[in-house]
Amino acid sequence: MRKIFTHRFLLSRNWLGIVGICLLCYFSYHALLGERSYIRLMSLERKAEKVSFVYHDLRTERMALENKVAKLRPGSLDKDLLEERVHHVLGYYHPDETVILR
Repeated sequence: MRKIFTHRFLLSRNWLGIVGICLLCYFSYHALLGERSYIRLMSLERKAEKVSFVYHDLRTERMALENKVAKLRPGSLDKDLLEERVHHVLGYYHPDETVILR
């Protein structure tokens, strides 16, 4: 009987500490391993960095293609670029041109 009384006394005296430790464990778990945790944040930042590199590469490629298209428009026709496209797409060459295949 004395042991039960002692346990109840200790529990009633330390309940705030026990609840505090339980809350600390709960929030620590979710801060480190939960859906919106620190580890998830680091993972998303790495993914965002990779996507940023892909975006930069695609943007550079798009700007180069837009520049090429602008040179083929009737207002600013680049004859060298037009001749290159005719050679590549249609396969037309002047009789006096020498073709070097790679």
